[in-house]
Formats: sequence, C-alpha cells, structure tokens
Amino acid sequence: MEGDCLSCMKYLMFLFNFFIFLGGACLLGVGIWVIVDPTGFREIVAANPLLFTGAYIMLAMGAMLFLLGFLGCCGAIRENKCLLLFFFMFILLIFLAELSAAILAFIFRENLTREFFTKELKKHYLRNNDTDVFSSTWNSVMITFACCGVNGPEDFEAITHLPYSSLEKVIPEACCQRELQSREGRFVNKEACLTGVERFQNRQGCYTVILNSFETYVYLAGALAIGVLAIELFAMIFAMCLFRGIQ
Repeated sequence: MEGDCLSCMKYLMFLFNFFIFLGGACLLGVGIWVIVDPTGFREIVAANPLLFTGAYIMLAMGAMLFLLGFLGCCGAIRENKCLLLFFFMFILLIFLAELSAAILAFIFRENLTREFFTKELKKHYLRNNDTDVFSSTWNSVMITFACCGVNGPEDFEAITHLPYSSLEKVIPEACCQRELQSREGRFVNKEACLTGVERFQNRQGCYTVILNSFETYVYLAGALAIGVLAIELFAMIFAMCLFRGIQ
C-alpha cells in the first residue's frame, strides 16, 4: 500500500513539475517578447523603470521555473533525494519572490493610474524633441497606438512652456493621423491636423486605448500567475512528501 502511494505521489510530482516547466516556458516567452517586440510595446515598458525592471524579472523567473521544472521531473522519476531537496529549496525561494513581487505591485499600483501619467506628461513632455528620451518614447507610443496624450488632445493645452512651430497650435505632430502607424508612415494631412482640424487628429487618449488593447492579456497574465503559484505550492508539498517517503 505504501509503495503504491509513493508511486502515485511520484507521478503526481512529475505532473506538477511538467506544468511548472510549461509555465516557465510561457513566462520566458512573454518576457522575451516584451523586451524585443518591435511594435512599440517595448518603448512603453522602457518609459517606466518599474515596468522595465518587471520585464527582466519575468524573464529571469521564467528561466528559473523552466530549469526547476526540468530538475523536479528528473528528481521525481529517478527518486533522487538530493535533487528533490534542491528543487524544494529553490521553488520555495521563487514562490516567496513571486509573492513579494505581487504584494509590491499591489502597493505601488497608484504609479500606473491615469492621473500619474497625466502629471508626468505635463511635467516632462517636450513635443517633437527626439533627443529627449521621455518625449521620444511618448511620441512613439502615440504614433503606434494612434492616440493622443493620456486623456486626449486637451492634455497638451496646459503645456504652455513648450516651443511651438508656426503651424503647431496645441497638439504635437505625433497626434496627427497617419496612413501607417509608424514613424515612417505618411501623414493624412499634417497641416490641417496642426491647425486644429479634428478629423485629421487622433482624439482618443492613450490610457484608454492601451488599457483596452491589453485588458484581455492582463487578466490572462493574472490568471497564469495565480495558476503558477498554486502549482508551485502543490509541487513543494509533493516534493517533501516524496523526499520523506524515499528510503
């Protein structure tokens, strides 16, 4: 009876570690995509140090889970106590790190609010000055997502200390509609846009556009994170039980 129980636990341990292996591969893939993605999401992440750090943390955690899932599978099948103990200690450290990251993300969530981004935009944005990293990043975001400001073109009305061109009245040229959503894309009608003709302007705020674009993925990422934490917890329990059961 005890042998059957140990055998069942061994294969359950293998199954849980296989899911950890897959979860690590998913996190690794998402982390790589965020860092190398050429469509503009990388620039959004780079604009916020917290998000930029988070992308590399996701990459590192994915790589560690990928490796530990593999080690856990080997330890379970071979019934190797050393591998199981090594697996348990490292999966515990990763579990605690992920839990700490989730708590910090909850505590600092106000840094990602509409009001925070609006304040930062009005304080640091220098329109078409591409030598300034903040302004260049915002321009890339507005062009890529066909949006304007955080809430809309009205965000730029309060930025009175900026240099204006002879045409530019309120909005920067990054808010003007383009045939292709990239810096190389041709303007639909740049002169009309900059003189205030609304039908040639992107009127929707970037906060709403980006939130709507990634809302599904945010929930998916949250569900994936909860699933990974649950699997890690069960894997630690099975690892310790299997460790104690091996003679």
